[in-house]
Amino acid sequence: MIKAEIRQKYRGLSRQELLDKAYELGWNYLKNSDSCSQSTVAALHELLNIDDVVVKVATSSFGGQALQGLGACGSLIGGTIALDYYFGRPLENLSDKEIIQANLDVLANACKVAQLLYDKYVKEYGTVICVQMQRQFFGRIYCFADPEEVEKFCKIAGNEEKCWGVVGKATCWVMEILLDKGAIQL
Repeated sequence: MIKAEIRQKYRGLSRQELLDKAYELGWNYLKNSDSCSQSTVAALHELLNIDDVVVKVATSSFGGQALQGLGACGSLIGGTIALDYYFGRPLENLSDKEIIQANLDVLANACKVAQLLYDKYVKEYGTVICVQMQRQFFGRIYCFADPEEVEKFCKIAGNEEKCWGVVGKATCWVMEILLDKGAIQL
């Protein structure tokens, strides 16, 4: 596990202040930049010393994957990417020659940590699937690959309890997991 370092300007915040800031940043990044996955990672990047490339990697993992809406919620994907940054299995632990149990144990632990985020989604929304969340929030599904549909979606998506709020909550949940698992020290 990599230890997370809180950026200087956020050091000294209480646990609750840090979680509130994570929510606020996730919400604002989505409002102003689109991409649920990338906004989640960008908000965490703002708070922590996550490499810039990790934000770039999360670019098209939103809208249920590349604008299709058929897969997992983008902020769940972005949150998992961020958790894997800290708990994921490093390249040197993979082998193309043999099975090494210790390497598999690192993978299993990373999956257990990601499961914590997944479970929060299921408890809160009853699903992790983008189109199911859209139907739950808006009563219909939007096709993000269609510019007219995106325009309609953007007019109604800004409610705190809908997509912007989902990204805020996901960002907050990731921070909470990082704190609870000892990756971040206050």
